[in-house]
Amino acid sequence: MRSIVLGGAGFIGSHLVDRLLARGDEVVAVDSLLTGRRDNADRNGGNPRYEFLQHDICRSIPVDGRAEAVFNLASPASPIDYAKLPLETLDVGSMGTRQALDLARKTGATLIHASTSEVYGDPLEHPQREEYFGNVNPIGPRSCYDEAKRFAEALVTSYARVHRLPVRIARIFNTYGPRMRADDGRVVPAFVTQALRGEDFTVFGDGTQTRSFCYVDDLVSGLMALQNKGDGLPVNLGNPREMTLIELADAVRGVVGKGGRVRSVRPLPENDPRQRRPDITRARTLLGWEPKVTLEEGLAPTVAYFRRELGL
Repeated sequence: MRSIVLGGAGFIGSHLVDRLLARGDEVVAVDSLLTGRRDNADRNGGNPRYEFLQHDICRSIPVDGRAEAVFNLASPASPIDYAKLPLETLDVGSMGTRQALDLARKTGATLIHASTSEVYGDPLEHPQREEYFGNVNPIGPRSCYDEAKRFAEALVTSYARVHRLPVRIARIFNTYGPRMRADDGRVVPAFVTQALRGEDFTVFGDGTQTRSFCYVDDLVSGLMALQNKGDGLPVNLGNPREMTLIELADAVRGVVGKGGRVRSVRPLPENDPRQRRPDITRARTLLGWEPKVTLEEGLAPTVAYFRRELGL
């Protein structure tokens, strides 16, 4: 098959590219490198079935020929990034998604769109099912990302109805693994980096807020299953094992072998979710998918990656 990965130099996108190449696909990776990394873009440069195009997908995407899949993973995805790039985040969720849809229609492909658990906002329903409409502040500091993703889902589903385009929507929950940026502001790279340096673990609030962490290999398997078996409606992809950030710090400390205490540095940011856990019943029944890698198993290669990156 021929697959096009928008955001192919990003954390999840680069892992997806590797897996698609491994199954024998021809792959075109497209990325503006605004938050994606050049070394991710170049890692498969010697493969004759791989092509990289540096391009902003908010403009018409110059990829021609037939394709079976367009994976749209293009967007800033960490709080630090979308706080610095709110307008760019809104643009890629709106104009970029429209260009992705047009590309899928032009190439005869199925669009697999990466949405997010952030569409649920600071949820009043727990765990979160796909039927839950969410609790999002449309003018809050996180709204550029939350509402861009919510609008993108509306655009994808409306476009599919009008043009009869086959689409898939993945609502991705917290994902971690090698190739995350140490400075991207997300909790796993922050904690791993602090532990490797023997520092305290710093949190917002008191650390009792919960998250559910899915290893990137499991997430990629979910995206590929969604391509083959999705039905056009959103599907949660994440690990239903929920834990506090204090418990996450304990797990990181156990894998690294060192690390300080958990220390609060300021109150929770406005609209920061207090709890997050996916209901993956739909993924299990529709896709036959559920995560297999435990947190401790996934932290081992993640820690090894950051140890190399930081020279620690």
